[in-house]
Amino acid sequence: MPCLFALAALIAPRAVIVFLWLLTTWFEGLFDTALWPILGFVFLPTTFLWYTAVQNWNGGEWGALQIVILVVALSIDVSPAGGRRR
Repeated sequence: MPCLFALAALIAPRAVIVFLWLLTTWFEGLFDTALWPILGFVFLPTTFLWYTAVQNWNGGEWGALQIVILVVALSIDVSPAGGRRR
């Protein structure tokens, strides 16, 4: 059962990215090349989603709250959750 939760946690942000890419114009005009969205999808999906949210909602203006949430998203993406097992 824990493996199922871990799999769902890994797939959820990527599923949201695919959903937004297929059904909305969320990512249009944010990146010059397709390299950054692909790298974000593969390596840091939660951070990538937050970055695009700030770009779309705040016009790219980064305040203290946006940076704090970025740090939280980055820690979610790079946390070694698998190492906490007994």
